[in-house]
This record gives sequence, structure tokens and C-alpha cells, in this order.
Amino acid sequence: MSTRVILLTGPSGSGKTSLLRRIGARRLKLDDFYRDGDEPGMPLLDGSVSGADGVTRTEAQHAIDWDDPASWDADRAMAAILDLCSTGSTTVPVYSIQDNATVDYTTLDVDAAPVYVAEGVFAAELVDRCREAGVLADALVLCRPRLQTWWFRLRRDLAERRKPVHVLLRRGLRLAREEPAKIAGWTAKGCRPVDRAECEAAIAAHIGA
Repeated sequence: MSTRVILLTGPSGSGKTSLLRRIGARRLKLDDFYRDGDEPGMPLLDGSVSGADGVTRTEAQHAIDWDDPASWDADRAMAAILDLCSTGSTTVPVYSIQDNATVDYTTLDVDAAPVYVAEGVFAAELVDRCREAGVLADALVLCRPRLQTWWFRLRRDLAERRKPVHVLLRRGLRLAREEPAKIAGWTAKGCRPVDRAECEAAIAAHIGA
């Protein structure tokens, strides 16, 4: 395989997307591989899972733990990564956070780029699989001051009207409390912690920017 992937994770709101846009890196958006909110077996905030009949999309906004990797389809994401590495192209879902569902599909091309970035909060879940497949160029976790991340996440989510305000506030506080443990977990799974400047330099070196 001539094309390899950089896996980039980090807390929601840490600036992963804006960094990649600034340096012009080819990007696979891993957050588009969330499962639909009305699928059975979705992880719930109380630690249980949704029943055989699933939950309604309105209920899902309040009940599903979207920060649990079980809410995300790792197999589909990995298949897309391998497609891009082997052929330079793949079909990817377009996910609506407001609808908790895939609403469309599109084609992503990385052409003959030697390296592209697969970015999302669950990227660390694929480190071992990408390494075993021989396609891993690097694995990074972007870190910034916790208060900054909390503020930028809240500002983005409010601007995009991702969820009701009370849901965003409650989730934001929970994510801020959990952030050090999350970063430690991603590091344990093989991601290298970097600040914004280090992250930009590492990716730019790989893509030749």
C-alpha cells in the first residue's frame, strides 16, 4: 500500500479540524461513522443499552452516550481507511448530529497523496488495527488547556445548534471533568500527545506541507 494514514484524536473542541484545514491536509472525518440513534444496542448514559426496538431520535438526544466508542462504527471506519490507502478513494457517510443519523453518502478522494489524516474522537480505537494492516504513519492526540477546549467546544456546538442548550452545557461539563482520563486512555492506546504547534509540525512533515 503506497498511501498511509495519520490517526488524529483529541477532545471535542480541541481544534483538530481547524488545524487540518489550515495546513491543507487530506482528511477523513471519522465522526461521520457514528451509528444511527435509533439502532438497537446503543450505549446509554446510565450504562445500559437501548432495547431491541431502539429509542426514538428525540429520546436519543438525551439518553445515548455519544462519547462511548460503542456509539460509533469502527468496522466501517476501518474499511474506509483501507480503501483510501489501497485505491485513493472511498464512499463515506454524511452524518447529521442534529438528526442522530446518516443523511447522505459522498465520495472522498485522496488521489495519490502519500499520507492523509483520519480525524475524530475515536481515532485511537483504530491504532492497533492500522498498525497491523501496515498503513499507520503516525498516531497523535491533540492537547490544549482544558478551559480553552471547553469554551471552544461550547461556542461551536451552540453556533451549529447541535443539541438543546441544556444538553450541551451538561455534556460539556462532563467532558471537561473526564478530559485528563480520556487523554491518558488515548495515549495508552498508542497515540502520542502533542500540543497544537507540535501536532501541526508532525502532520506537515508527513504530508510535505
